[in-house]
Amino acid sequence: MTHNIFIDGAAGTTGIEIRERLEGRDEFSLILLNDAQRKDAAARKQAINDADVVILCLPDDAAREAVSLIENDNTKVIDASTAHRIAPGWTYGFPELVGQDAVSESKRISNPGCYPTGFLALVAPLVRAGLIPADWPLSLNAVSGYSGGGKAMIAEFEGESGRPAAWRTYGLTLAHKHIPEMSQHAGLEHAPIFAPSVADTMRGMIVEVPLSLAALPGAPSVTSVRKALATAYQGSPIVRFVESYDAPTLPLERCAGTDGMDLLVFPSDDGAQIRLIATLDNLGKGASGAAVQNLNLLCGLNETAGLNL
Repeated sequence: MTHNIFIDGAAGTTGIEIRERLEGRDEFSLILLNDAQRKDAAARKQAINDADVVILCLPDDAAREAVSLIENDNTKVIDASTAHRIAPGWTYGFPELVGQDAVSESKRISNPGCYPTGFLALVAPLVRAGLIPADWPLSLNAVSGYSGGGKAMIAEFEGESGRPAAWRTYGLTLAHKHIPEMSQHAGLEHAPIFAPSVADTMRGMIVEVPLSLAALPGAPSVTSVRKALATAYQGSPIVRFVESYDAPTLPLERCAGTDGMDLLVFPSDDGAQIRLIATLDNLGKGASGAAVQNLNLLCGLNETAGLNL
């Protein structure tokens, strides 16, 4: 069976990488619009309604508008924007957390954000296991390659005027749009303190959650944390718990160019403190790779088909 796929916003960074992962796969037939047709409201609406699955790679308002154009009960949606990540009636597209069946049986999938993917992979299993209380104050430090900012940031870092910075932090108002998503899907009662940053590299991402185990109720052990994460992702070919890591440094580019994610635990010698770290590609498991994984599940295919792991 061939599935008709329309990528709305195919000219953007996420859309381009989704298309690259789908090209050459005979399970899919891509509905393509030229430049003029993309600006034609009628042509775009027709493409959306002709698709078995439409993948939205659009700004939030445009994504909501695209969904409103659907006039049938058959077209399924994968939305890569922030618009529907905490919206009622939408399935959060993180199969390792919500279950593959929840994704495959849904008609409305919200693709997770890149930073939330790393944070939730680390924190959600520990909250579910009772190792982190839902009301515990959490923080995360994270750094991404500049491709996470889309075409505008890529042009800024690769422009003729030279690199604007080797590293810079942002989200200084503590009101980043990813925070509601992280809070809701981790089951937290308080918003985490989120400190995102951008490095002078094209792609790659590290998300870190520091914890004082000794201060947590019951003072959970490093072993219990490792066991909870290993159990949560046992058998997953995409989210991998790394049992041991002996190098003195961890590069931002560890998972760059792939669609997988590695989770690592670094404790202090006395086990009182711990650093939880997720490494992924901001355009892989953090965006386009996750969309293709969700598409595979929606279409009853192997979830890793077309992914670079």
